[in-house]
Amino acid sequence: MADQSFDIIVIGAGPGGYVAAIRASQLGFKTAIVERDYLGGICLNWGCIPTKALLRSAEVFHYMQHAKDYGLTAEKVGFDAKAVVERSRKVAGRLNNGVGFRMKKNKIAVIWREAAIEAPGKLTVKASKSEAPKGALPPGTYQAKHIILATGARPRVLPGIEPDKKLVWTYFEAMVPPAVPKSLLVVGSGAIGIEFASFFRTLGSAVTVVEVLPQILPVEDAEIAAFARKSFERQGIKILTGAKVTKLEKGADGVTATIDDGKGGTQSLSVERVISAVGVVGNIENLGLEKLGVKTDRGTVVIDGHGRTNVPGIYAIGDVAGPPMLAHKGEHEGVVCVEAIKGLKPHPLDKLKIPGCTYCSPQIASVGLTEAAAKAQGREIRIGRFPFVGNGKAIALGEDQGLTKTIFDAKTGQLLGAHMVGAEVTELIQGFVIAMQLETTEEDLMHTVFPHPTLSETMHESVLDAFGRVIHV
Repeated sequence: MADQSFDIIVIGAGPGGYVAAIRASQLGFKTAIVERDYLGGICLNWGCIPTKALLRSAEVFHYMQHAKDYGLTAEKVGFDAKAVVERSRKVAGRLNNGVGFRMKKNKIAVIWREAAIEAPGKLTVKASKSEAPKGALPPGTYQAKHIILATGARPRVLPGIEPDKKLVWTYFEAMVPPAVPKSLLVVGSGAIGIEFASFFRTLGSAVTVVEVLPQILPVEDAEIAAFARKSFERQGIKILTGAKVTKLEKGADGVTATIDDGKGGTQSLSVERVISAVGVVGNIENLGLEKLGVKTDRGTVVIDGHGRTNVPGIYAIGDVAGPPMLAHKGEHEGVVCVEAIKGLKPHPLDKLKIPGCTYCSPQIASVGLTEAAAKAQGREIRIGRFPFVGNGKAIALGEDQGLTKTIFDAKTGQLLGAHMVGAEVTELIQGFVIAMQLETTEEDLMHTVFPHPTLSETMHESVLDAFGRVIHV
């Protein structure tokens, strides 16, 4: 008879869920995790990781096409779409296996299939025909004093552009295309939409992006988004903002979209495939939340700063607990939640210190307040900017199109926000994140020695620029 009683049960084995389970085990809790599809969740299997593998293939292909710019020769450059996808799936599979290993290492019981909470402290796991991993516990009734929801999110579906998996894709289908479409419409210009637009354009698709808001990458600083837009358009991506797709007519192997331009006019666009990238919605259904009275808001579970819901003993973390819907946010929430259960009194998660990254070309990364948000708070601010064209390493790399922007409180010198577009900025942004976490002032940053030659020098120069001390412009 399987052991059915635990201290903590986590529902969902994505980044937030499995990290919460590991931390719970480290703290001495008898822990189990319930998963219905795949260890590692969407991120490792169908999101963050495999998309980066696809984008890496596209990046290498781009460099091969421009070998002459580096004094090199590369003849008959091409790609095998099937092999590109296979590499991406192998990367995902490797990490999936790694999560399974970590569950065993930390003595975390894995319960397979879907769970529903019957009452605080009690849940049932349904039987299913799907094959469970070796060693997984069977369906049945399980008890735990603490139940953590980490059920993630799924693609949002809008009326009129419902995905059919053949002509109209979500990110699931876009990640495993049987071939690269000659033409593509991407609906939505958030991180998911822009990353796929960048990937397919690099591999030769004629790409059009439609965004209902006046700015692409709506959560980013307007200046950074405008810089990125110009770069995308130079690459041949057509971008329509303030517009929306009102109708899709499907043919045998293509789609004709009707697009409202937001100015009283419409246009028709025929493409081979459409990607719907209009956001995600939390997986809150069929968990028993309504019966228990767990408070939800706009498709996500309402929590406090430590992951607690309004019902004692029930917690939520990650995408299901609301934006920003990022893997690293879910991981940190999982740690905070479990440490609070243990009584360690962790600091609540500060969402302003969560970095966001978009792995298109050029890359985009940010943390903290945008210029508009800082002004809306009535703050007196100082802004620094430094272009990559003034950075020696960027020029040597052949990647001199970029911008680093910093925003400071003019009175206190507090770093309020940092926004970057350019080569490898998704790796650079963490320097600003650490600075904000440590409450670093402009004086600390100005007196920090940055190595030369590096792209990170754009960060230093941007700070200097905010205070009238920029050197290399």
